[in-house]
Amino acid sequence: MKLSSFPNRRAAGQALARLVLHYRDVPDLQVLGLPRGGVPVAFEVAKALGAPLDVLLVRKLGYPGHPELAMGAIASGDIMILNPGITRYADIGQSDIDAVIRREQAELQRREQLYRGQSAPLALAGAHVLLVDDGLATGATMEAAIRAVRKQAPAHIGVAVPVGSTEAAARINALADEFIALIMSDDFGSVGQFYDDFGQTSDSEVCELLARAARR
Repeated sequence: MKLSSFPNRRAAGQALARLVLHYRDVPDLQVLGLPRGGVPVAFEVAKALGAPLDVLLVRKLGYPGHPELAMGAIASGDIMILNPGITRYADIGQSDIDAVIRREQAELQRREQLYRGQSAPLALAGAHVLLVDDGLATGATMEAAIRAVRKQAPAHIGVAVPVGSTEAAARINALADEFIALIMSDDFGSVGQFYDDFGQTSDSEVCELLARAARR
């Protein structure tokens, strides 16, 4: 596949699925997509593996005024990761950071209720978990996801993404039991640069894909 792009997230998931087929016969496999953009990718991976699909809620903590820049991330289970390289030397105060955290915690709770509803909490003890997102820029959100899953003592944590920066790949490779990416790039501006169509994934699309996966 050429370096420039995937057609869209679903196509990226189909391509990624071919790299993770060794998970097909793994017992107690759980594929977890990181909403919202990771869910269309994870849907295709779970379908190829014949595995159940669920979501792990993670929210990037965007730098005030520059929300695309991650200064950290939060995840279900009271997990919070802060990037000291940004927060220590940034021209923002603790009150600014706290305001971002409060806003993202509220959004995480809203999505938890919308996507999972009355479903039982994720039971991952002893399970083989495959975390899937549409790409890794800094790796902060995926690190938060790994730490949230690790608290439940799974047997294995794999991470699979279509594309990642080499810096983020090294960060996640050190934390996960297995890391898989189709493309790793030193020349990394954003995840979106590797997709022809990188439109925002909607809440309704996430809910629809989860429902379709459950019917399987």
